[in-house]
Amino acid sequence: MPTGNLPFVPERITVHLGAPDSPAANVSVTFPNYIKNVASSEIFPTWPEAALRANIYAQISFALNRVYTEWYRSRGYEFDITNSTQYDQAFVYGREIFGNISDIVDEIFNNYVVRRGSVEPLFATFCSGTTVTCRGLSQWGTVPLANRGLTPYEILQYYYGEDIDIVYNAPVSPNIPSYPGTPFGFGSSGNEVRTIQIELNRIGDNYPAIPKIVPSNGLYGASTVEAVRVFQSVFGLPATGIINKSTWYQIKYIFTAVKHLAEITSEGLTVEEISKLFGENLRQGDYGQRVRSLQYYLNVIAYFNPEIPMVDNNGVFNSSVENQLQRFAEFYGLNYTGTVDFRTWLFINRIYTNILNNLPEGYEGATAALYPGYNLTPGMRNNDVKEFQTYLRVIGQNIAAIPVIEATGYFGEQTERAVRIFQQLYGIDPSGVVGAPTWDAVAREYNYIRFGTERTG
Repeated sequence: MPTGNLPFVPERITVHLGAPDSPAANVSVTFPNYIKNVASSEIFPTWPEAALRANIYAQISFALNRVYTEWYRSRGYEFDITNSTQYDQAFVYGREIFGNISDIVDEIFNNYVVRRGSVEPLFATFCSGTTVTCRGLSQWGTVPLANRGLTPYEILQYYYGEDIDIVYNAPVSPNIPSYPGTPFGFGSSGNEVRTIQIELNRIGDNYPAIPKIVPSNGLYGASTVEAVRVFQSVFGLPATGIINKSTWYQIKYIFTAVKHLAEITSEGLTVEEISKLFGENLRQGDYGQRVRSLQYYLNVIAYFNPEIPMVDNNGVFNSSVENQLQRFAEFYGLNYTGTVDFRTWLFINRIYTNILNNLPEGYEGATAALYPGYNLTPGMRNNDVKEFQTYLRVIGQNIAAIPVIEATGYFGEQTERAVRIFQQLYGIDPSGVVGAPTWDAVAREYNYIRFGTERTG
């Protein structure tokens, strides 16, 4: 249940039968059965129903917070929660489940408590209220409140404050770790990149040595590389500027800590912080600029690999693109399941980059070069920017609507304005960022003006 997404209820949860560092067994159980076990171990079935429900809401929310923040997974453990009441909540593997508790859990297992305005399940701490007291819910204390006629929600408000809500009917999904499975770095783009940028910016409030990433746009540029490098240095990781598994989860761990997401005093995670700038995974039937980017990458790969068919670069994910992807996956050993997710993008980009890095010197001749494999963004300065400016300058000299710019190698305001105008004229999202579709369209127009080549693919 990655922090960068809305919460969901895991189909199964892995429980460590002991304290975190103890050499105890891990068991995997369905989430409802886990909650039934916890409730049967923590509270009494003879209590008033309102008290039972209030306690079960708290137990559900506590467990979902552990899963959502990847509290243990981010520390390298292979489980989601322990059965140690010193750290988590009671769970007795194989115990008897009480019938009325089982019925309640079946009804509400995918409902949980949140602080109003926050996204993450509330870290709903609780204790017995007799031998142990705490800041959160008193288990025994819920009984007299229920006997006074308070509803489960009113009981929860009594302990956690008036500003709580209950989320009902959360979706149930497999509990997939948030790390995308493949390291990524400069040139990558996607919601995973934006999540890292937002988390590093918040961590930077507590660790000012980490530079801010502005804007947090999901494009892994030079400022993101530098922020990642500094974070890695501060926390004793190899300063590569690349997000691998250890860096990903160290960021998750520190982000959760500085925002107190796994505490009852959580700063809160807002919808804005987890909002997606990029669309969901691509699949057959989709269309648009992201599909056009996919087609560009795969067609370049296909040009150098006759085992993979070419397709029309028309921005439509049709059966031809599906066949192209399947052939690509078969040849390169990719586990393609019918959707192009972030991990698939990274795989395709890696094959594309390998082709770029192994082109013979002078391969393109005088024609426009292939897309460099990463987004060109305002503020960037390098030879790829200069190359792109050269093409756009020629176009501007021939199309009056596009400003004539200098090829300086610096992506400044004039270049950004010219890019936006070009994008508007050629039906591309006028973002001012040069991705594969913009580079390809500029290259085709440049080649047409200079050499008379066809504009179409």
